[in-house]
Amino acid sequence: MYIYLTSGTGEFMEQVKNKYLDEQMILLHGEGNSVLIHETEGKSVFATPRKFEVLDSVNKLEERGFFVFNNIPVTDEGRPVFEHRFLNRARAIEDEPGFVAFRLLRPLNGDTYIVMTQWNGPHSFEAWKSSQAYKTAHAQREEPTGVRQQNIFSAASYVSTYSVAPQEEEA
Repeated sequence: MYIYLTSGTGEFMEQVKNKYLDEQMILLHGEGNSVLIHETEGKSVFATPRKFEVLDSVNKLEERGFFVFNNIPVTDEGRPVFEHRFLNRARAIEDEPGFVAFRLLRPLNGDTYIVMTQWNGPHSFEAWKSSQAYKTAHAQREEPTGVRQQNIFSAASYVSTYSVAPQEEEA
């Protein structure tokens, strides 16, 4: 399975989505841009997508709620360690209230993996970040054999958040 991402204005992304109604696509809106997700076994219909292989998935992505993209740049040498770590994770997130879906995305071009989670809303994501499951999952990074002890990252990670509903402008 593959995921392809393209971004632009909400209006343009809506036009692209409406042009390919037979494809599995979800339009997301963030601060300053919109992203169209295309999940498929085949090739993308996008002209210049960011391309990813799905290494791990939990549940079907749904056209609702709140998406979190944890963008993690990983060195070529660090890829096996990073992938092993995520593929052998505790999976406690899956039992959290408000959790909808998960994807671990390996970049086909570039070095930035995406850990994509989908939630009922931003409150569910924030509640998870305060949970014991989150603390347990992230505590292992600090252990002597954890990913932080090995220089596998090529840059700092960063988080992008999106909603299926367009962002409301504050007056």
